[in-house]
Amino acid sequence: MKFRRSERLIDMTHFLVEHPHELLSLTFFSERYGSAKSSISEDLGIIKETFEQRGIGTLQTVPGAAGGVKFISKVDRESAKHMISDLCSLMESSDRLLPGGYLYMTDLLGDPKVVNKVGKLLASAFAEKEIDLIMTVATKGIPIAHAAANYLNVPVVIVRRDSRVTEGSTVSINYVSGSSKRIQTMVLSKRSIKQGSKVLIIDDFMKAGGTVNGMISLLEEFNAQLAGIGVLVESENAEERLVDEYVSLVKLKDVDVKGKSVKVVEGNYFSSEIPFL
Repeated sequence: MKFRRSERLIDMTHFLVEHPHELLSLTFFSERYGSAKSSISEDLGIIKETFEQRGIGTLQTVPGAAGGVKFISKVDRESAKHMISDLCSLMESSDRLLPGGYLYMTDLLGDPKVVNKVGKLLASAFAEKEIDLIMTVATKGIPIAHAAANYLNVPVVIVRRDSRVTEGSTVSINYVSGSSKRIQTMVLSKRSIKQGSKVLIIDDFMKAGGTVNGMISLLEEFNAQLAGIGVLVESENAEERLVDEYVSLVKLKDVDVKGKSVKVVEGNYFSSEIPFL
């Protein structure tokens, strides 16, 4: 079937977006559309320019006989500013205030539009990293992890508090919660992570960082490497942060339980070395 150029551009764009971080050769597209490689190359140039202008992402060219192009999802700085500003506004409602200075976020983490934005921002932050999979802890970090994984085209593994028969053989560790200083347990299936895997840790909320630190310790049991840490919300009032290097989208800056007010600001997203468009 012979495609017209307009049809080819639409289908090619859709295919690239649906297969992020996947190396696709010019031969693949040439055979798919019955077109010359020179025409495919021109089309990819148009798509790349449009992606970058619209803040969608970019196309990375890999030279050589086994080369091709990869779609890398990224955001530009201005779009990221708007997205994070919107998140701050959504979270500053006094109705979200919970005992202990936590925020109620279940409705946000159940909203596909919000979760998709969070996933895109976090995926963009680690777009240049080599990542084999994403790790998160049950339960609220799961939708964020899956959203980021969709843009990075990697699987997700979920750490649990107790073992399940459906997990098979497991590895468990004890760790100290950063905020409550209590001993807690983490469990992960032995089949979840291969040795040497590069793992991105994603979580919804970080106070002192005890949970994230526990996941880092769990990675050591698998001889896996930490590729990065991304969190949706960090608390500014943590007495002792157990994790130093991480990327946060927003920061819970001030909580007035008596006055029922919440102040949420940008996290360290823009002070990190983010590869913006």
